Amino acid sequence: MPLSGGSLFPRGGLACAPACARREEAGRRRRRAGSRMSSPCHTSAVLVVFMALAVVGAEQSKERSCDVIGDESSESQMERALLKKLEPLSPMRFNVTVEKDKTENYIYHFRVCREVNSTLHDFGGLVQTDRQNGKTTVIGRINETQVFNGSDWIMLIYKGGDSYGRHCSGEKRRAVIMISCKRGVTASSFSIISEEREKEQECFYLFEMDSSVACPAEDSHLSVGSILLITFASLIAVYIIGGFLYQRLVVGAKGMEQFPHFAFWQDLGNLVADGCDFVCRSKPRNAPAAYRGVGDDQLGEESEERDDHLLPM
Repeated sequence: MPLSGGSLFPRGGLACAPACARREEAGRRRRRAGSRMSSPCHTSAVLVVFMALAVVGAEQSKERSCDVIGDESSESQMERALLKKLEPLSPMRFNVTVEKDKTENYIYHFRVCREVNSTLHDFGGLVQTDRQNGKTTVIGRINETQVFNGSDWIMLIYKGGDSYGRHCSGEKRRAVIMISCKRGVTASSFSIISEEREKEQECFYLFEMDSSVACPAEDSHLSVGSILLITFASLIAVYIIGGFLYQRLVVGAKGMEQFPHFAFWQDLGNLVADGCDFVCRSKPRNAPAAYRGVGDDQLGEESEERDDHLLPM
């Protein structure tokens, strides 16, 4: 390549150097701008991923509850109230083991309006486990619930369990749980009573347990008169204590004067005494007094009988 004037640069090299520098500077600016833009985008993407994971975790951690048979609009106020009443039992798990013979050895797992195993998502509220082979059978599901009550009991029914094999015409199993009133006990004595499976239809498993949630509300043992008497006594106590503190700390009274409105109550007591004397006395009202009082009108009187002669002369 020919050189110009003995220069070390090719012809036109000096002219293109500023343009190359400008292109390199523009490239560096684009790269810096791209890095600044990519950082917020990366942060936003991470936030979106975390939010999605949180939503999925919340959905998984939220346990399903009882769903009364029928549309939600058809649920009665009584059914909603009973399900609300059973909520204290929801966190608890109940188990009972039944061993009839070598062929029947089961464990029954029960939860009130919750799934026994929430990871399976099978709505199983009462599940039977065969201790010999580990097979599980859903006796009743919480998404097919019936509930009603009496004076001191609540009946909870889970329907829609796994189908019978050779019994009960192959219909679906159902569990009936009788919750009886027992005050002072949150829940106890969960047990199986019987399994009715010798019929053609309407077979069921019957369980029972004790709980205070089935008890009716206790009525107050205080009568209206007792409540009024307690209220009146409380007001009297507040009046005496408050008046005593006021008289002592604010007024600076001492002794009996510390009693609130002492003069008024003293006069009232005298009036009450006079009234009792006027009403209750048995002597005639115009009878003279049995004694002679020392009054102001008697101080100036002198006795007609003088005993000057008794004095020594």
